[in-house]
Amino acid sequence: METLVCKGLCKTYGSIKALDEVDLTLEEGKIVGLLGPNGSGKTTLIKLASRLLVPSAGNITICGIEPSPETKAMVSYLPDRNYLPDWMNSVDLMDMFEDFFADFDRARALGMLEALNIDMKMPLKKMSKGTKEKVQLIMTMSRHAKLYLLDEPIAGVDPAARDYILRTIISNYDENATVLISTHLIADVENVLDEAVFLKEGKIVLHEGVDELKENTGKSVDEYFREVFRC
Repeated sequence: METLVCKGLCKTYGSIKALDEVDLTLEEGKIVGLLGPNGSGKTTLIKLASRLLVPSAGNITICGIEPSPETKAMVSYLPDRNYLPDWMNSVDLMDMFEDFFADFDRARALGMLEALNIDMKMPLKKMSKGTKEKVQLIMTMSRHAKLYLLDEPIAGVDPAARDYILRTIISNYDENATVLISTHLIADVENVLDEAVFLKEGKIVLHEGVDELKENTGKSVDEYFREVFRC
């Protein structure tokens, strides 16, 4: 089944084209890397899918439905910055997510918080940047969503925690869901990706399975990315 479909998708800000005639189809059960340099349109695409922005032209659908209150119940979104109230602790956050999202799995969240030895009574404002990002990711991945939109989920955590976080992503999404990960840390994530989407100046320049890309180019995703986007 198709989870995310874009047809002729455009987003402009004045004379600037953040996305330019994007055609993209993502199938369920895939972990997809959304890769590109700063300003390529990655965050814009994610915000359109999460209904934080509306298209200037073209259309985007989630499980066949245009972004709406109905699709918000299908999409679990992790932005690239801290967005949760900093006076809350992890228990408060679980309570809030249970109130807002019928698909929130408290037992799943508790398991991940305990595995990372996170003090559930500590408010976010007292946590390190990396720990805050871990907590936000845990809340995002503890939903049984159709589409997970993760914008730079490992940018602020130490290398030792990245493997755990990636394992968390792999083991905590449902088989009929799709995970879209935007990141600059390609070498860290490519081993968990099924597909890679390269964005450049608002256009898709590559959408290919990771195994096929490696076989066809003889390069890793990171190596090929550096070649395509060489300054």
